[in-house]
Amino acid sequence: MSSYTKPAHWAEPKNKLFPYQVGFTCPPYDWCAGPTDFQNMAPNSVGVHGRMLHVPDYTHRLDQRRQNFNLLEEFVECMANNGADVCGQVGSNWVHASGLGVEGVREHCEMLSEKYDTPFHMAGYAMVEALRDQNIEKVALNAAYHHRDWWQGTVSFLKEAGFDVIWAGNFHDQGWFATQEQVNQCIWCFDGDLAEKSFQYVAEQAPQAEAYLINGMCNFRSGPDGQAQRPVHHEVAIEAMLGKPMISHDNALYWRIFKTLGLAPVTSQGRLLSSLSAQ
Repeated sequence: MSSYTKPAHWAEPKNKLFPYQVGFTCPPYDWCAGPTDFQNMAPNSVGVHGRMLHVPDYTHRLDQRRQNFNLLEEFVECMANNGADVCGQVGSNWVHASGLGVEGVREHCEMLSEKYDTPFHMAGYAMVEALRDQNIEKVALNAAYHHRDWWQGTVSFLKEAGFDVIWAGNFHDQGWFATQEQVNQCIWCFDGDLAEKSFQYVAEQAPQAEAYLINGMCNFRSGPDGQAQRPVHHEVAIEAMLGKPMISHDNALYWRIFKTLGLAPVTSQGRLLSSLSAQ
């Protein structure tokens, strides 16, 4: 039995800065748009705080994710101590890199949530939950910048969860870059028009898909003055173009956090996030 006890004073609303407090974490050496994006679509009653994982020698390898998986518990405990109502983990590869499997990841999230009296959600598993909630079975994956072993891990995780992944491939596979090395040199940030172009390509490869997915931490220079924007900024336009849902690891994580809080975005979003308003 856990000996942890969440500080009792956080149960008193007057002691909190915001009625709803959300904590985010992200991989080392990645400035994360997650807290900002979530804050911008949330009601004013929601406050957001971010905390990067600290691994000094981190080089984005899958084995480093597995070796440092325990840092997620440290993050949840830190956020619980400071009055978070829910925690979210940005980064889609951590679920399959953990080696726990789909059910193992679910159990781990449940264990941390109960131990620290603070719900904890992982982006990779949130996508599974979102697809199940929307009754979607056949999907195609826009693997964006992810290396082959990264996106193949995502595909395996989705298949283990029971989904039919009928096509998957990254920007190199789609022909937008000559080599994976050229993709890597972009540091996760790409020309603004690649968002719609890549989804159109994926849709042409898998017209029978019920939804189109993307590794949600990709960025496109599509904002004001070329500012980087995650897929969640493109979901309305892409869904209008494809006529089908676009589910990313970012909008799935935000959906799961809002669902836990019993809230919905105040901005115009795609089908998944808009379903919260209907509820």
